[in-house]
Amino acid sequence: MILRAVLLAGAALVLGASGEVIDVPSGQSVTHLDTITGEPGPAGLTVRFRFLAPDIAQDEGSMPATLAQGDMDYLCAEFALPRLAGTGPEPSQVVITLMDRPVPFGQSEPEATQFFEAYRPEAGRCIWEGF
Repeated sequence: MILRAVLLAGAALVLGASGEVIDVPSGQSVTHLDTITGEPGPAGLTVRFRFLAPDIAQDEGSMPATLAQGDMDYLCAEFALPRLAGTGPEPSQVVITLMDRPVPFGQSEPEATQFFEAYRPEAGRCIWEGF
């Protein structure tokens, strides 16, 4: 059962975590935290897929940003794209977030490590757009 909650006065729809564990190319295992729709981004309609990735932690982590980049590319292509059909209108942008601990969407937590990448879904592919 997918847990649905409305955040930010109805602006964003958060689809609850599948809890699905995904093995990514770097060898780390990440867990799907949530998917956020209905929150516009700089390129228009944006769907955000957020994942827990404890290996990226600042102090105890073993996963540098350079390796995590490949994981985010993989998550966009293999996890996010197949799920876009069920989110509503075609988004202009997909954002993949890796975080070492759960951080509520839209809030900052200085102790948390978070990596973000933006992609344009086009012709069944994720085109990296960067921030």
